[in-house]
Amino acid sequence: MFSIREAEVSDSGNLQQAAPYILVLDDDAAIREVLSEVLEEEGYQVKSAANGREGLQILRANDGSAGLILLDLMMPIMNGWDFRALQLQDPALATIPVVVLSADRDIRLKAASISAHDYLAKPVDLNVLVEAVRRHYPNSGEQTP
Repeated sequence: MFSIREAEVSDSGNLQQAAPYILVLDDDAAIREVLSEVLEEEGYQVKSAANGREGLQILRANDGSAGLILLDLMMPIMNGWDFRALQLQDPALATIPVVVLSADRDIRLKAASISAHDYLAKPVDLNVLVEAVRRHYPNSGEQTP
C-alpha cells in the first residue's frame, strides 16, 4: 500500500508508484542545470541537489525510487565519498547505480574506490553522458514525464 507521498495520482484518480528519476548531485548550479535540461530533453525525469546531504534527503523523501545517481565527488557540506558511504549503508538506496562526474585526473580509481558503476570526466561530453545514462538507467528514457 502506498501513501500519497510515495505515489502519484493518475488522471483517472488511481494511485501509481512514483516514476523513477535521475538524481544529479553537483555543487555547481550551472552544471546541474545543463545536465538536467539535456536529460529531460531525452525523456528522463530529473531531480538535483547541491550536496550529498540534500541528495540523501531527496532520495529518502522519494523512498529511494531514483533509477540513477550522477555524483560529483567534490561538494561542500557532504562530499561524494560520504554520500556514497551512507547510500551503501541504506538497503533502500544501496542498489541505485552511481556514475561519478569529476575533473580529477584519477577519476577511474576514485570511482572504483566507492564502487561506482561508471565515471565521466568533466567537462562532460553531453553525448557521452546520454550514452552512459542509457547503459545504467533501467528505463532508458522511455518513461513519460
